Amino acid sequence: MSQLENRLTEMLSPAVEAIGFELLGCEFVRAGKHSTLRLYIDHENGIEVDDCAEVSHQASAVLDVEDPISTEYNLEVSSPGMDRPLFKPSHFKKFVGEIVAVKTNMPQQGRRNFKGNLLNASDIDIEVKVDNESFTLAYNNINKANLIASFD
Repeated sequence: MSQLENRLTEMLSPAVEAIGFELLGCEFVRAGKHSTLRLYIDHENGIEVDDCAEVSHQASAVLDVEDPISTEYNLEVSSPGMDRPLFKPSHFKKFVGEIVAVKTNMPQQGRRNFKGNLLNASDIDIEVKVDNESFTLAYNNINKANLIASFD
C-alpha cells in the first residue's frame, strides 16, 4: 500500500471497528476528478449492502473532518469478495497454502507479477511458489496482492 493508503487505513480503522466491522485495507485509484477511494470491510457473519452503507456513512464523517485527500474522489465500500485483497501480514498468514496473485513495486528476478501457491508468510515477507520456483517477496515491495478464487 502507498503511504496515503496506509494513513487512510490507520485513520478510518477505529471508526469502522467502533460499529463492529474490520477495515481490511483501502485502495486509492487516482483518475483526476474520477478518483476512487475503495474501502474493504469484513465481518465474521459476512457483509451485506446495508453494512457497506453504514460504513460509508461513518467513513464519510471522518473523511469530511480530517480531509486527507485534496482532490475529488468517490468513496466505495466493499466486501473483500472471492478475490480477497491481502494487505497485512496477518492476512497473508491466514491464507498460507492458497493461490495468490502478487504485483511488486520493483522487479524481482526480472518480474513484477507472481501468481502461485503462498508457501509461507512471516512478519516481513512472503514466499510464493511460481512454476516450481520459490520467490521471497518483502511486504514493502508488494504493490497489490489478492487471493485467486478456487472452485475445486
